[in-house]
Order: sequence, then structure tokens, then C-alpha cells
Amino acid sequence: MSAPEKRSPGGGLAGGILFGLVFGFLLQKGGVAKYNVLVGQLLLEDFTVVKVMMSAVAVGSVGVFLMHRMGLVKLHLKPTILGAQSIGGILFGAGFALAAYCPGTGAAAIGQGSWDALLVAAGLVLGSYLYALSSGPLDRTVKRWGDLGEKTLPRALGISGLSAAFLTAGLIAGVLWVIESFRP
Repeated sequence: MSAPEKRSPGGGLAGGILFGLVFGFLLQKGGVAKYNVLVGQLLLEDFTVVKVMMSAVAVGSVGVFLMHRMGLVKLHLKPTILGAQSIGGILFGAGFALAAYCPGTGAAAIGQGSWDALLVAAGLVLGSYLYALSSGPLDRTVKRWGDLGEKTLPRALGISGLSAAFLTAGLIAGVLWVIESFRP
């Protein structure tokens, strides 16, 4: 008989809901749930979305690797599959360009009362359902095209995950400084 799996102190589903609510609140307070801000980003006129999301990546990556080092979370890496991820990226980008919402900003927009985002959410649910229906054939085809296994920046650079997170956060800080320095 195997030992029971140790539960993480993060709280499981309750922790996920709490962090999701906080993330949505911060998206809304950062202004990235507003349709005009999102369209401004797509037109390269308003960089609010880039600044908020890059800040979230910097803080989140350092936070995740700190929690990992402290043994509070386990990392579950997905393999790099060029075919599936390229097609997924194209579909995500097309949907974002057409709707001006991504899943996170769409949910935050619904939370602030933007009814147009409900149509985007309906499209996300429909797309998820269609993906689930087609998962068998995709597993046998697209999800095998260009399977490179688990690729990570720390492994590629031969450094720890936390070092890579701090390096990434520093690079992001530099990019954010450039964006702020050269805006009109």
C-alpha cells in the first residue's frame, strides 16, 4: 500500500479560486479588462496590457520558483510540441485579435459588467468543447508533430530555476524601463 499523497498548504481548489479572484481583481484594477485598452494594445498605441502582463510574469515566475525551492509546490512541466503549440498560438492570437479579449481579460471584463465579453466566454466554452471532442484524433496527429520533450530555460542555461526566474525578471524590468522611457 502506498503512502497517502501529502497535500500542499496552498489549499487546492479553494486556493485556486482565491488566487483566480485576486488575479482577476488585479487585471481589472490594472485597466486591462477595458475593451479600448485591449484594442489600443493590438494597435500598438497603448502598452498597458504588455506592462501589466510582463510584471505578472516577472513576479509570478520568481514566486513560483521560490515556493518550489521551499517545497510548497511541485512543478508539472508540459512537453514542447511545436505543431500543437504553433497551431494553438495561432488560434489564440486570431481569437484575441478578433475579440480583443483573452480568457483572463475576458473573465475580468465580465466581472466589471462588460456584457460583450460574455460572447467571448461563450466562444471559449464552445471551443473547449470542440477541442475535447477532437482530442483523440489530435493526440494521434498534431500532438506528436515536433515533440521536443520538456524544455526549460534553466536546463538550457545550466542554472537553477530560481536563478532563471530572477534573470527573466531582470530582463523584463529592462524591457519595461525601455517602454516607459520611449513612450510619447
